[in-house]
Amino acid sequence: MHSVVIDNVEYKPVRDLNGKWSIVVLDRGFVVVGTVSYDGSYIIIEKCQNIRRWGTTRGLGQLASEGPTADTELDPQPSTKVHELQVVQIIDCDGDKWIQ
Repeated sequence: MHSVVIDNVEYKPVRDLNGKWSIVVLDRGFVVVGTVSYDGSYIIIEKCQNIRRWGTTRGLGQLASEGPTADTELDPQPSTKVHELQVVQIIDCDGDKWIQ
């Protein structure tokens, strides 16, 4: 949905993640990290890396706040475009921890 009108007031979703580092959990078990932006109904993930092995003791929240651990396994991949309906969740990250 791009917008909805209620009592002659138009409401649109807020998309404030543009360029922010995020972990994106996709359907079918894929988990990637990168900078997120929107293009209509699609999410573009730049500087994208597939998180093959989390390597954490406290899950994705630990990766988001502390960055990759020595046991984290990342596979670089080209910029990735996914439809918003493929997204299970987007977790904000501390970008300074992910810049390599």
